Amino acid sequence: MTPKIRLQNISKRFAVGSNVVPAVENVNLSLNSGDFVTLVGPSGCGKSTLFNILVGLLAPDSGGELHIDGKLVAADHLLGRVAFMPQRDMLMPWRTVLDNAILAAEIDGVPRAAARKRALDSLDRFGLRGFENHHPAQLSGGMRQRVALMRTFMFDRDVMLLDEPFGALDALTRAMMQRWLLEVWEGAKRTVLFITHDIDEAIFLGDRVLVMSARPGHIKMELPVPLPRPRAPDIITSAPFVELKRTLLAAVEDESRKAFAAMNREILPDPADA
Repeated sequence: MTPKIRLQNISKRFAVGSNVVPAVENVNLSLNSGDFVTLVGPSGCGKSTLFNILVGLLAPDSGGELHIDGKLVAADHLLGRVAFMPQRDMLMPWRTVLDNAILAAEIDGVPRAAARKRALDSLDRFGLRGFENHHPAQLSGGMRQRVALMRTFMFDRDVMLLDEPFGALDALTRAMMQRWLLEVWEGAKRTVLFITHDIDEAIFLGDRVLVMSARPGHIKMELPVPLPRPRAPDIITSAPFVELKRTLLAAVEDESRKAFAAMNREILPDPADA
């Protein structure tokens, strides 16, 4: 099977003053069509940098390759190839739910009337029927995230990148949104790469969990999630789930310790330099 997306030796360094800071280094990963893959790792490991490269907002350093459907894609041709939802919902406060949902489609060149009709037909699937004329200030956090996800789905791309879309929600709303997202995904079968800091969320949602190392980030571990779909809420208390969680916690905590130690080295002066 040809992967939908394949990254090979992707690296990115940033100039910070007189220093060069490596954010990600030699990242290799692949996503098959219809995969739901989750990505975890310590803070500052380069997860969002990797997403910005995939979206086309950042160019990787020379030497790496990115393939879509088996074809090599240049960095300056990535913009618009995948759908992307950042951590914040980024809803326009002056636009209604309906008009926020169609924004990406409009930018993509879909006629406004056609986009609105498609959005109206999709309101039930996204749990927004009856809210189409509301403005963002009138919505709860969970409802705002539904609008943002609807906007992302309406940007009609096979691949979706979701950067901690539920990170700001309370635990109960987050759990409900996870189950709802899986229902929508199982109906649409988009290929999803999902960043999260929550180990339970990573396992509950994913077919596979990728663990990134401390900076410079690379894929330290790829853990298959052999849990049946659809996922029942009580699966998080099952023995297979708990065993997967134990493995992932050990890997992430190890990298978090490395990241914390590296941060201290950067902040505290070396006594030898005094």
